[in-house]
Amino acid sequence: MTAVVVTRDRPRLFADALASVAAQSLAPLEVQVANAGGSEVAVAAQGGLEITTVPARDRWAAAARNLAARGARGEVLAFLDDDDRWLPDHLAHLADALADPAVALAYSDSAVVRERVAASGERVELERRVIARDWDPAFMRHDDYLPPSTWLVRRSLFERLGGFDESFRFSEDWDFLMRAALLTTPRRAKGVSVEIRMREGGNASADFGLGRIDCLKRLAARHGLPPIEPRTFWEVAEIVAAAEGRA
Repeated sequence: MTAVVVTRDRPRLFADALASVAAQSLAPLEVQVANAGGSEVAVAAQGGLEITTVPARDRWAAAARNLAARGARGEVLAFLDDDDRWLPDHLAHLADALADPAVALAYSDSAVVRERVAASGERVELERRVIARDWDPAFMRHDDYLPPSTWLVRRSLFERLGGFDESFRFSEDWDFLMRAALLTTPRRAKGVSVEIRMREGGNASADFGLGRIDCLKRLAARHGLPPIEPRTFWEVAEIVAAAEGRA
């Protein structure tokens, strides 16, 4: 199992993400870190983890993940964004789902956490919402509720799909899931094992600019979806909760 972590000039957040990898009850074979930023990545010794840093300067998430995954030795890939955190049993939780050879992509429930980072660097939680829903193709036509940090993907499936489509600056994860669902049914591993951390700035899902709108239009055209409204994972969590009767 290879952990693929993408980071971009956020050393404090990246350190937390890497520490959450080191704390896993089921340790990954290796960690491939795609450094998409302009500064060097400081990788401290982390519980015996084998960590390789892959230069990916100025590449967006799709290209950075693809570059890191290209050198992976693990038969399955687990993705983690540098501002998110895995809970200690995350990989073990997902590995159980992939014990079924018919499953090529598994995902866990997540907690979407709104936070602020104090001047001291302390991360202060403000509030949280949970995303917990079985795979639902109809729901995925209007809202993506599966952040990449919740996934475990067989490398064979990843390579068959050609990885993430690098023409997408945004919504590359949604596009990947829609293409993957044509070949396999994603399996939910029930229970929150990931924290999706959001601050006022620096969150791709909170970018409602023309670039994001264009990617959503292309996504809809490619997959035959209705017009898509841009939303943050925080907003999607509320919609999922309402659909599940938890609002």
